[in-house]
Amino acid sequence: MPSAMEGSEGGEGEILHYEETEDDNVSPTDLSELLKEGTKESHDRAENTQFVKDFLKGRIKKELFKLATVALYFTYSALEEEMDRNKDNQVFAPLYFPLELHRREALVKDLKYFYGEDWKEKIQCSEATQHYVDRIHHVGQHEPELLVAHAYTRYMGDLSGGQVLKKVAQRALKLPSTEEGIQFYTFDNISNAQQFKQLYRARMNALDLDKNTKEKVVEEANRAFRFNMQVFDELDKIGRSLPEEAQDGGFPVHDGKGDPRKCPYYADKLAGKAGPGCPYHTAVALAKQPLVQLVMAACVAVAAGAAAWYLM
Repeated sequence: MPSAMEGSEGGEGEILHYEETEDDNVSPTDLSELLKEGTKESHDRAENTQFVKDFLKGRIKKELFKLATVALYFTYSALEEEMDRNKDNQVFAPLYFPLELHRREALVKDLKYFYGEDWKEKIQCSEATQHYVDRIHHVGQHEPELLVAHAYTRYMGDLSGGQVLKKVAQRALKLPSTEEGIQFYTFDNISNAQQFKQLYRARMNALDLDKNTKEKVVEEANRAFRFNMQVFDELDKIGRSLPEEAQDGGFPVHDGKGDPRKCPYYADKLAGKAGPGCPYHTAVALAKQPLVQLVMAACVAVAAGAAAWYLM
């Protein structure tokens, strides 16, 4: 799901590095700052889960993506149920943006796309997701001030690194350009994500919370990260049992191991045809160039940064 980078309005730079474009007048005691600083370690751990690293590389199997969508459905159903319950509670009301943020209906559309009209009969809540859901319900019913942590962690991530994951999923799974299957990542009622995130942080900073409560919110945000990492680990275990899927029009991607003549692109040369060499070996040769290495390092850093705000 992650150095400041300037970007045009709605551009990728803006999406990836929104934290660096915050209002310079924020105080270290503001809740948004406390959350940013207090969850850095959780960000680092979350972005290094195997599931997220594979996702960023486009190594996401369709069946696993479907299961991840199911987990999101149950998570957001719980979160938005509790947000609705507390929409008039002063400890949460300023952060209630159902029209702009709520994701449940978008996830229903995605599940219908992947599973059909009878999708409800084909899905179930996993063990790790159920633990997450139970915690959200407990917070909403008994400690609503901590609901801020779950809402902030999820929605700000969806508007940031989640937008990068949207592009990766669409490309890797060859999903329609009309965005079926990835409606979850589409916020039709937010015209400027950067401005909305600034508004959200301002509203959060204006909440009447004492120091002790703010610390509890930060602690809860770290708890939310742990729940998400548990879901990612669960998905990773499931993914290992799933069969490999063909890529690039049905050809498996050559990983450089074994006989290079098995690379489908190498077959042309064996048949005496003119054509480019194996992409894998071409890529290896290019990767040895200093300039290419520098660019690759920068890209990896950007991708990892993007994931940090989706890991939830």
